[in-house]
Amino acid sequence: MTIVVALRVMAQNRMRSLLTMLGIIIGVGSLIVMVSIGEGAKAAVQAQIATFGTNVIAILPGAVTAGGVWTGHGGAVTLTVKDMEEAGKVPHVQNVSWARRDATQVVHENKNWFTTINGVTPPFFTIRAWSLTAGDFFAPTDVEAGATVAVIGNTLVTNLFEPGEDPIGSTIRIKNMPFRVVGTLAPKGFDTRGTDQDDVVFIPFITAERKLMGTKFLGSIGMGFLSADSPDNIRPVVAEVGGLLRQRHKLRPDQTDDFTIRNQLDIAKVQEDSSQSMTMLLLAVASISLLVGGIGIMNILLVSVTQRTREIGIRLAVGAKRWHILCQFLIESVILSAIGGILGVGLGVAGANLISSYAGWPAILSFRVIALAFSFSSLVGLIFGLYPANKASRLNPIEALRYD
Repeated sequence: MTIVVALRVMAQNRMRSLLTMLGIIIGVGSLIVMVSIGEGAKAAVQAQIATFGTNVIAILPGAVTAGGVWTGHGGAVTLTVKDMEEAGKVPHVQNVSWARRDATQVVHENKNWFTTINGVTPPFFTIRAWSLTAGDFFAPTDVEAGATVAVIGNTLVTNLFEPGEDPIGSTIRIKNMPFRVVGTLAPKGFDTRGTDQDDVVFIPFITAERKLMGTKFLGSIGMGFLSADSPDNIRPVVAEVGGLLRQRHKLRPDQTDDFTIRNQLDIAKVQEDSSQSMTMLLLAVASISLLVGGIGIMNILLVSVTQRTREIGIRLAVGAKRWHILCQFLIESVILSAIGGILGVGLGVAGANLISSYAGWPAILSFRVIALAFSFSSLVGLIFGLYPANKASRLNPIEALRYD
């Protein structure tokens, strides 16, 4: 009966009830939209990290000092093929590869494109989880023979070849040297730093070292790659490889590493922390909207107590208990916030889908978030309805009956 009375009061004051619920509607809707966008951004970053490969560990030449002058990362030759071969013998290392890179112009017939040339060994493609759209990867025999073959990324296919033209078997020129295209890579898109991973050409490592990039530092590499056999073994492998390289480079305990080891767990943690911070910020903004909505409910109920003082006095005079009055106003508050929460959920779901469709932002709707937003809105109604309800229940029946 108390619920029926509460609904009747709301029906008699439809506009006031709607305006009271508006803060809750906006708060719940914005909460769902913002958290959905935050979760979508987090998933997008994780997908970008996944394009780098599975359980990948990258080793780069580090900064060294000569006469007090630091070269910066990659400023000196500190990694060799032999280093990586020994690192590949560390327990739980599944694959090992190394690379040298250079940036130059690539020409095909009357078209050209400036891109990155990477000399790699065949396990590189397994480590980076790269697949082909056509053709094949070059084989170990191509590396040993220094064959002039190339595997190209999707960006090269788009900019060097006509639409519908098959690149397989075609000839491209790198520093005026002809290379036969043997494979085209499946697109990976941009990485977490905004670099186009498809704007790349891969050639055999020996070919890059001896025919394109020079033999001044024979056996040196620009970067090494390892893959662990499971995510749990990434950190142990990093620690053991780090110790091995320090030993091979004869570094004293007081000397800093002349190499840098990066792994996906560290990259993922940084990105996850950033996404989490953004999600929490958006959550705080939406929560403020809900609190404002709660204050609106409290304000309207206080007005309602004043307007219905005589009604409260009559109910108390005919035998209603104080807790009856308390429950009546609390139920009105909760119903207001619950209906506002339901409308807010609808607004949030529609808003998230709209933003995802038209703005192109990823948005992931979660039942957990929707349930949390609705529960929070009901809790706000309960908390902010306590004061007006308590005030109404403590009215003196005689004074209330005299109120005009």
